Amino acid sequence: QWHVAESGGGLVQAGDSLRLSCSASGRSPSACAMAWFRQVPGKEREFVAAISRNGGTTNYADSVKGRFTISRDNAKNTMSLRLISLKPDDTAVYYCAAVYAGPGITYASRAGYNYWGQGTQVTVSS
Repeated sequence: QWHVAESGGGLVQAGDSLRLSCSASGRSPSACAMAWFRQVPGKEREFVAAISRNGGTTNYADSVKGRFTISRDNAKNTMSLRLISLKPDDTAVYYCAAVYAGPGITYASRAGYNYWGQGTQVTVSS
C-alpha cells in the first residue's frame, strides 16, 4: 500500500526552527513529485513548498520563501522541510503529499496530488 507519513511537529516559540520529515513507502517513491501543505481549522489547505522527483526543481509559497527549505533523500525515501524564523502565522497542521510525475515537475495546487499523509501539528507561540 502506498503511504506517506509526517513527523517532527511540535510547540515552539516565535523565531525558533523545526524540521519536518515525511517518509514514503510503496511503489517507486522516487518517481513522485512531493509537496508540503498546511491547514488551519476553518480554512482551506494552503500550498507551502514542492519538490520534483529528482530534487532538481523546487517551488515555494511567497509566505515561506526564504524561511523554509524543502529537500528529499531518495535513497531513504524521505522528504524534509526545514522551517526557520517561525512566526505565529505558521501555526497549522502540515501535510505531506505526493503524486507520480515526470522529472522536473511540481504542482502548487492540492488537486495535483493524490497521496496524503495524516498531518503533523506545528504550533508557534508569540
